[in-house]
Amino acid sequence: MADYNIGIVGLGWVAGAHIETFKHVNGANVTAVCSRRQLDPKQLEKQFGIPLKVYTDYDEMLKDSSLDVIDVCTPHPMHPGQTIAAARAGKHLLIEKPLGLDYQDTLDMRNAIREAGVQAAVCFEVRYSRQAMAIHSAIERGLLGEVHFAEVDYYHGIGPWYGQFPWNIKRDFGGSSLLTAGCHALDLLLHFMKGEVEEVVSYSTKSRSTIFEPYEYDTTSVTLLRFRDGRLGKVSSVTDCLQPYYFHMHVVGSQGSVLDDKLSTLAWPGLGKDRWTQLGAPVVDSGDVSDHPYQPQFQAFVDSLREGKPMPYTDFETAFQSHRVVYAADRSAAERRPVKLEEFPLG
Repeated sequence: MADYNIGIVGLGWVAGAHIETFKHVNGANVTAVCSRRQLDPKQLEKQFGIPLKVYTDYDEMLKDSSLDVIDVCTPHPMHPGQTIAAARAGKHLLIEKPLGLDYQDTLDMRNAIREAGVQAAVCFEVRYSRQAMAIHSAIERGLLGEVHFAEVDYYHGIGPWYGQFPWNIKRDFGGSSLLTAGCHALDLLLHFMKGEVEEVVSYSTKSRSTIFEPYEYDTTSVTLLRFRDGRLGKVSSVTDCLQPYYFHMHVVGSQGSVLDDKLSTLAWPGLGKDRWTQLGAPVVDSGDVSDHPYQPQFQAFVDSLREGKPMPYTDFETAFQSHRVVYAADRSAAERRPVKLEEFPLG
């Protein structure tokens, strides 16, 4: 079976990590890039070690019949239009988060992908981290019993030292603390909890540090989620902290708990609630895209294309439902009231 050819739109920091990752994915090759900048193909080949066809016109790129997949790595506001155009051109899609900055755009993306019958995956790659997989496995194997509460929190100071800072500070580019970064934590909580979210309550605030003063939106939010079956979740998204990166995970059930990389359970004879057992998995401890677990996610995406079925964990529909909760949380924070998910109809 022939390899899938990947065309990347947007050639920034994230795109570079995607290119390097695809070198280690069986069945796919990055063969083209599209950028608003004038790029020298020879310089790109020297930089990335592979030949790349260069486009400056996205519509021309979509006409390239040799490309099977479009990988969307542009700034957030550009994702919806580029996704819809690629779907209508019959291209499969790999999309960086967030999908879009408002619900209607994301709903339009969903409709276009469904109408075109193409496959799409979204870069909620933390689900593929060894830490998240270990916790998910503990839940699936019943080591925590019935999970009734979980909190997943994202602490990552995105300041002037970070590459995306100049555009991330703008409301019409970053969107919110959850949209620009904390959605990874909310998505992972939904992965652990499963079930349907009925209502959210969210509050937001902002650091008084002059470092984060340029931000046009609140950079810290706390969101409480009530599931339809009565279970609860909590997500903090703190992108204005001055501390090391920290991705906090705490899942509580009727037979035990997981705290970051530690397990306590009554369901494993010999263990108990009086001490933690260390999980043999590295923690998610970096916001650097070069450290993100893209490789297992991208491999699963390519494998799903070959099998003609949605990929596990990060298919478009799953990511869409996570974004739906994010939009509800942001509305709750803005309007200072509880928001039911039914306010975001599926259409």
